[in-house]
Amino acid sequence: MIFAAVTQDCMCEPECPNGAISMGSEIFEIEPDLCTECKGHYEKPTCQSVCPISKCIITDPDNVETEDQLLEKFVVIQGMA
Repeated sequence: MIFAAVTQDCMCEPECPNGAISMGSEIFEIEPDLCTECKGHYEKPTCQSVCPISKCIITDPDNVETEDQLLEKFVVIQGMA
């Protein structure tokens, strides 16, 4: 499940290996075209692993991708395609 948004309390922006977290108009947001849920980099999403703030990262049930789709996106983002 791709992550949709992060509250304004985000401290984990620099932890994203794909640069998918950035400041939006009011809160930090996660760009779904760049989020691979860290597939290809780590076992689980780094933003969730390192975030010290409970419920800071909000998932988007309307934007679900399979592991294969996430890995394919990783390859494209890394320029390996």
